[in-house]
Amino acid sequence: MMSQTIQSRYEFLYLFDCENGNPNGDPDAGNAPRIDPEDMHGLVSDVAVKRRIRNYVQLARGNKMPNAIFVEQACNLNKNITRAHEEANGQIPSGKSGDKKAVDKARDWMCKNFFDVRAFGAVMSTGPNAGQVRGPVQVTFARSIDPVLPLDVSITRMAVAEDLKNVKSWHDYEKWEQEQKEDTLRTMGRKSLIAYGLYLGKGFISAHLAEQTGFAPDDLKLFFEALLGMYDHDRSASKGLMAVRPPVYVLQHVGTDSNAEQRLQQAKLGCAPGYVLFEEIVQVARKDGVSTPRSFHDYVVTVNEDKIPHGTRLLRLPEDIDKLAR
Repeated sequence: MMSQTIQSRYEFLYLFDCENGNPNGDPDAGNAPRIDPEDMHGLVSDVAVKRRIRNYVQLARGNKMPNAIFVEQACNLNKNITRAHEEANGQIPSGKSGDKKAVDKARDWMCKNFFDVRAFGAVMSTGPNAGQVRGPVQVTFARSIDPVLPLDVSITRMAVAEDLKNVKSWHDYEKWEQEQKEDTLRTMGRKSLIAYGLYLGKGFISAHLAEQTGFAPDDLKLFFEALLGMYDHDRSASKGLMAVRPPVYVLQHVGTDSNAEQRLQQAKLGCAPGYVLFEEIVQVARKDGVSTPRSFHDYVVTVNEDKIPHGTRLLRLPEDIDKLAR
């Protein structure tokens, strides 16, 4: 479909923390920080992580093809699906389903021009049908290492936003202000946050699915660049202080066979189960004597080099980012 796609399977593990902020609000709980109600560990959804990766790529690449973003904030997805048919087939299909050849060409055009379609996949059958794509990059819900305690604090806004009737000029608002008592021109509000939480995220990258979307080595490097920098360009008062704590640990499957063709197949299929990275190689725990963690430095990260399976290698990003596709 495009230039050569990635040739290895990958698993990756990353740590990020939140200090005095709301890392991921739950709309079903008044936008309070997401938690697992059974053990009070904090959660951050995969959708929230992918949103910030999209935002970084959009900033870093100017939202220009071939690294444009399909799932933009406040957009109609059918706009670009329609454009895909116009660009790839010269016309919009008369029926919603479209013939298979036209759908395939439109889908290929979307993969070629949109980074997030190549990486995460997309459902593109909502308007003129451009099919569906399973993306090679998948991330899980991130989970805090320790329980977190959501706080609901009161805040004061030193202003109001009254909507007056029969307003003919801004002077009407000024006149109304002068008639009010000072303490009536303030309002109370609520803010949800956690004092501190260190979160562990996990992800998977499939070489076989990369072949279907055209996910290439340059896309792989851009993805991890975005993962490392996603919170540096997503600042807001509600998020507090959030940061990805390098390194990002990446387990690359490279194969063991002396035959190059067989070794390539091993690299694509993998030489060990994915949980080895998450459960055996990298382990995160509170330091001895710390009962209430309030900093990344209250934790220790242990890397068990002797647990790295034969046929794989452990990369640490950003230090090893140029070794990703070798």
